[in-house]
Amino acid sequence: MTGNRKPLLASDGLSKLFGGVVALDQLDLEVFPNQILGLIGPNGSGKTTFFNVVTGIYPASGGQVKFDGADITNLSTQAVYRAGISRTFQRSRLSLSLSIFDNIMIGNHKRLNQGLWFNLVRRDAFRREFEQNFEEARELVQVFDPPLAERMFEAVSGFPMIDRRRIEICRALISRPKLLLLDEPSAGMTHEETTELMDDIFKVKERVEDLTIVIIEHEMGVIERITDACVVLNFGQKICEGTYQEVAQDSQVQEAYLGVE
Repeated sequence: MTGNRKPLLASDGLSKLFGGVVALDQLDLEVFPNQILGLIGPNGSGKTTFFNVVTGIYPASGGQVKFDGADITNLSTQAVYRAGISRTFQRSRLSLSLSIFDNIMIGNHKRLNQGLWFNLVRRDAFRREFEQNFEEARELVQVFDPPLAERMFEAVSGFPMIDRRRIEICRALISRPKLLLLDEPSAGMTHEETTELMDDIFKVKERVEDLTIVIIEHEMGVIERITDACVVLNFGQKICEGTYQEVAQDSQVQEAYLGVE
C-alpha cells in the first residue's frame, strides 16, 4: 500500500513516437520510495523505451517525467544520472579488457575529482581518494559474492555472465543512486544463476538505504518473487497494475502476455 506517500518517479501522459510507431502511449506510471516495481509486458510493449526516455537516451514526444519532485523530462543522460538515477542495460556494456574495479569506477564519475591539478600534483589526496573508492567498490562486490571481491584487478573478460551482471549492477550502485533501473538482468543466464542473482539483489536492497528498484524481467518467477508491485504494458499503454498475483489473474494480461488457451 502506498497510502499518502509521494511517488519517487512519476510519468504523466508520457509518449514516445518513432515516426508513425507509438512506443509509449500517454503512459501514467508511479514508483514509490523503497519499492521494487516489476515492469512487464510482451516484446515491443515499451518497457525499455520507458527506461530510455526516463534516462534521457530518447527525448519524450509528449508528457512529463518527475523524479523526487523535480521535472526531469528531456534532461541529458548526465543530468538524470546526477539527479540520482542509475541503470543497467539488457546487453552487457562492460569494458571487457578493464578490471572489475575500473568498470565499477566508470559509474562513479560524478563523485570523482577529475581536476588535472588534483590528479597530477595532490598525490596524497589522490591516493586517499583511490583507497576510499577501492574499498567502497570492494564492499559492494562483496555483498554479491565475497570471492569475487578478492579479484578486483582482474579483467572482466575472464568472468562468467552472472559475475558480469553483478559487476554491472555494482557499477550502477557505486554512485549511490536513489533509483536503480534494471533492464532484464537475468538475460543470458541459467535458471539457477537467475535465482542466485535475485538473492543478491535482495541482499543489496537490505543493505543499501533508501534504494528504489524498477526491474524489467521476462522470467515470471522472478517477478513473482522479488517485486512489491507490477505494471504491465502492451503497445505502450499500461493495461494493468497491482501485485503479481493481481496482474497474473487479469484477463488482459493473460491475453497479452501470459497466454490463454
